[in-house]
Amino acid sequence: MDLQTQSSNTVNITGKASSSTAVDFAQFWQVWDKVTRNYDGKIDYQKLLYGAIDGMVKALGDPYTVYMNPDEAKSFSQELEGSVNGIGAEVGIKDNRVIIIAPIAGSPASQVGLMANDVIVSIDGTDTTGMDIMTAVSKIRGNVGTKVKLEIGRGDAKTVYEITRAKVETKSVKWEVKEGNIGYIQITRFDSNTTSLVKQATLDLKDKGVKAVILDLRNNPGGYLDAAVDVTSEFVKSGIVVSEKTTEKNGNEQKYFASGKGKLTETNIPMVVLTNGGSASASEIVAGAIKDNGRGTLIGEKTFGKGSVQTVESLIGGSSIRVTVAHWFTPNGKNINKEGISPDIEVKLTEEDAKADKDPQLEKGISYLLDKLK
Repeated sequence: MDLQTQSSNTVNITGKASSSTAVDFAQFWQVWDKVTRNYDGKIDYQKLLYGAIDGMVKALGDPYTVYMNPDEAKSFSQELEGSVNGIGAEVGIKDNRVIIIAPIAGSPASQVGLMANDVIVSIDGTDTTGMDIMTAVSKIRGNVGTKVKLEIGRGDAKTVYEITRAKVETKSVKWEVKEGNIGYIQITRFDSNTTSLVKQATLDLKDKGVKAVILDLRNNPGGYLDAAVDVTSEFVKSGIVVSEKTTEKNGNEQKYFASGKGKLTETNIPMVVLTNGGSASASEIVAGAIKDNGRGTLIGEKTFGKGSVQTVESLIGGSSIRVTVAHWFTPNGKNINKEGISPDIEVKLTEEDAKADKDPQLEKGISYLLDKLK
């Protein structure tokens, strides 16, 4: 984008489809001059710039379109590589509140009992109402061994948890063989290693001759689109995995298809997918594709409903910007962002179940498949 300053203090934005767009930056520079000339204190000019950019992006009103300064951009990159310092929970925005999308298994967040859809009412005493996602994340994360206090709302109850931060290392895929020769694959996020690990899992389970398979996507906050398409292709032989549509701009649509190279695509191997309110983004793509293509049965609870597409662009100086560029739709046209994915068989997992180390959703999945195999 080229900015061309004119004597009227109007900046014409060129390099766009429409040359008539004009933005008046006069007030911006007026504020900049008054602050930098009159403020009685030390001024960090770089911080002023970061704040101006951040405010511009926030004005879009989209919680998933965010500006990340160099430190935030570095943390975001580390998270997608499977390592981060903090409490080990993916957070998001719903109804203008900061919520837990999913705690990572074995993390400090899961150890104290945080659950998907818990509302973070305050962080170290700071109310989170209207707080943007990057601010919330920056307040929650911190050095290993330090503590953060989260006031959590769950239903009508509010509880304060003091959580010690740790380095959270996550391996995104685990698998084993359950009773009745049922293969079980758990995916906790769709990161840079997920595709290769799932391919290892499906090959191993096929070599062991499993008769059915459970794909556990509960408390999986999502990740890379290509990983979601690759994972779906391990179970769905052909057909659309997801459609990416630019609904507010030119109406363009891009469809992603199963590769046809998966190892557990045979329909004589019945399949169950476990979902809950912590299944978001890429998890919903996989669940929706398996459901709409008739490959498996969804058991559990309705998914989160985060179906917007973000691209991450690197900026000068190590910053980056994550921008919503489109929205995801299931093969049958369901808008994931608005509707989420409903299970075929609803099974709740209560707080009491979790405390008692019970898993009625997994139990239902196993019993359902055992009945199928009779």
